[in-house]
Amino acid sequence: MPEALTPDLARLRDDVDALARDVLAPLAADVSANRSAIVAAAKAAGLFAMTQPKAHGGSEAGALALTVVRDTLASHNLAHLPVFGPGPGVLAGAGEPVASRYLAPLLAGEKRGAFGFTEPDDAPRATWGRITGDALVVNGQKSYVTGGVEADFINALVEVEGAGPAMVVIDTDAAGVRIKRIFDSMDGTRHAHFVFEDVAVPTANVIGRPGEGLPRALGQIGNTRLAFAAECVGLMRWTLGFVTAHLEAPHRSGTPLGAREGVRMRYADMRIEAFAARSMVYRTARLADAGENVINETIACKVFATEAVGRVVDMAMQLVGGKSLDIGHPLESLYRRMRAMRLAEGASDILRLNLARGRLDLGKGRL
Repeated sequence: MPEALTPDLARLRDDVDALARDVLAPLAADVSANRSAIVAAAKAAGLFAMTQPKAHGGSEAGALALTVVRDTLASHNLAHLPVFGPGPGVLAGAGEPVASRYLAPLLAGEKRGAFGFTEPDDAPRATWGRITGDALVVNGQKSYVTGGVEADFINALVEVEGAGPAMVVIDTDAAGVRIKRIFDSMDGTRHAHFVFEDVAVPTANVIGRPGEGLPRALGQIGNTRLAFAAECVGLMRWTLGFVTAHLEAPHRSGTPLGAREGVRMRYADMRIEAFAARSMVYRTARLADAGENVINETIACKVFATEAVGRVVDMAMQLVGGKSLDIGHPLESLYRRMRAMRLAEGASDILRLNLARGRLDLGKGRL
């Protein structure tokens, strides 16, 4: 449980709480203008290096420590700030020349990478490649490439003919790479739809061996799912704090809204969901740190937490009333961000099917 933390983790929680309240909250009013100040504060507090490997100067924090930080930041509605440095993602453990040309510059902030996993619905086939000499010639499409507009390279899942799926590093300025469309999502994130037309990629840019790509890709997605869930439980805490203040405030009827039985029923449901979600996320983080296979558990956390925070924020808007619909109201902007999370890194129903398959077909997980 969140309360059963070691002294070091409890100190980390308290330090992040103070940082969020005293330093980051004032900067959050204009993230673009204050980005460098936010990053500097995160580096000074030791947060920036938590997602980076020790071999590259990072602290390589465990799942529970990262959960504590994300939960605490989100409890101030600040988890969207750029406090963590870029992690290695699918490049973790990559050999040369990928390690020198892509991984090291990525971690140093000198290059930006993006993750290309999803094909558009109308794609005739999955992105594929054929090995010709020392090159892998890639054709296909990837959509919903978050951060792709600014990326120097894409880590793309490519079906290599005769060998299986592979993660491949593709430079965005390579011949045959073009952006078909740039679009914004309702949560404020920007994505790109890439097209690859006979893109010659050095075979040295294949990460690991062909056929190993899908586990690498899913490993990155699994880590992101737990991060999403940790953010959601913190945002539920922030939402409950916002609603509690509203329910306890004076009301024109002469009686605070929180005195009404119907309101209390809905408020209790919100707290129950927040408690359940936070408990499962912390348990899963501990299992991950213990070396357990937590594929099913991270799926369960992502599905439950993203759906629960949606219900909590929705009910908060119902209790606060029409003013929460105003563009720019904290609940309005949070509602848009939370709705997108149920689709990002795996839509909820797809994950439900994967969870069932993980247990019934593969015997994985200990739910």
